Amino acid sequence: MRRYGIVGSGVAGLSAAAVIRAQDPGSEIWNISDDPFGFYSRPGLAYLLSGEVPEQFLFPMSEDDFRGLKIRRWQARAERIETAGQQVVLEDGSTVPYDRLLIATGAAASLPAVPGVNLNGVIKLDHLQDAHDILSIARRARTAIVVGGGITALELVEGLLARRVQPHYLLRGSRYWNNVLDETESRIIERRLVEHGVELHFQTELTEIRGDNGRVTGIRTKSGLEIRCEMVGIAIGIQPRKELGDLSGINTGRGILVNEYLQTSDPAVYAAGDVAQVFDPASGAYLFDSLWSTAREQGRIAGLNMCDLATPYSKKLAFNVTRLAGLTTTIIGQVGGGGKDADLTGIARGDSETWRHTTDAISVSSDTKEGRLRIQIGPQTLLGAVVMGNQALSQPLQDLIYNQVDISPVRARLLQPQAPIAGLMIQFWNNWKKADAA
Repeated sequence: MRRYGIVGSGVAGLSAAAVIRAQDPGSEIWNISDDPFGFYSRPGLAYLLSGEVPEQFLFPMSEDDFRGLKIRRWQARAERIETAGQQVVLEDGSTVPYDRLLIATGAAASLPAVPGVNLNGVIKLDHLQDAHDILSIARRARTAIVVGGGITALELVEGLLARRVQPHYLLRGSRYWNNVLDETESRIIERRLVEHGVELHFQTELTEIRGDNGRVTGIRTKSGLEIRCEMVGIAIGIQPRKELGDLSGINTGRGILVNEYLQTSDPAVYAAGDVAQVFDPASGAYLFDSLWSTAREQGRIAGLNMCDLATPYSKKLAFNVTRLAGLTTTIIGQVGGGGKDADLTGIARGDSETWRHTTDAISVSSDTKEGRLRIQIGPQTLLGAVVMGNQALSQPLQDLIYNQVDISPVRARLLQPQAPIAGLMIQFWNNWKKADAA
């Protein structure tokens, strides 16, 4: 009987466990995690903060579901892997043997190196306990500072607004998320934030968090600006929890390095999800995605490979449907201008490094009362898109970009001034679907 070990209780680990149980019904599967809450929806935390969903909705699996998978689970911290003896050493010194092991430890929020970062009232949105802490502190808070970029920063801003806390949003750069969104898209988000009552501070850098009796009382910026507050939200990116790899002699970079089979430098050990830095044969680089759907797919592929069903992980189209300042936004494929976002130290949750790729593409866009559409047009195919507001084109564009459909028949018309981009895309997609069905 083969023993499969999984470290981490996120979606990558659970996806792998489901595949392993289906492929190897008589096997032993164990799961170790230091998270007291077990498996829950990390993307759902924003909706818990805003009051849109109750906490119980964040738990998609019941105890009966776990019993059905026949997983031996316990809460503990894995300290290191003894790869030679194929066992995991726990914090109490005990060991757990494995024949195949998956590291699915995820990532943790980065914190800035500024005085006061450990004061009570400094918050992040990385974990269910963080959401509990935010809800507790918000009951006595009137003003909050949010620092950072990407999706999580706005989740904090909107969550605080929903809890009647006045947010000041500090951005080190001149606009929001400037290596993924174009200037028009950034300004749309910023304008909506101001309309919702958020105070924006551009080219503003946090240098100190001030406190009294261990609690946050205010902040100071590099320019000398001082703002009194009771909360400081941090969303400057995440760092893969790769310590198990570092301490066990497994090859690591920014995360745990894995090949296209999600296998580490040790053939019996695999990694998936936010901790995995996955080799991409197309670019020859090791890339990160911090997307729920990607982690689930990587877990599935890792599970198949752990069962000796050699299955290469093919990097899927990077896309996310999210909400930015209350505006539903879909980001697909390669849309950014490259470079570094001053508000992020690395990748953020709900983010993909694919979005930042600079491409030999022409950007065309259109704005309507219902929202904004931008598409990145390559020599023969669409390379990426941003759909803000009306989502009627979201699925058609995903289909066309994912399938690398030749858009030559419509490309010239898309590039014409004042082109009706949405109408052209819908018509072209409908014609492609009919031809594909035939």
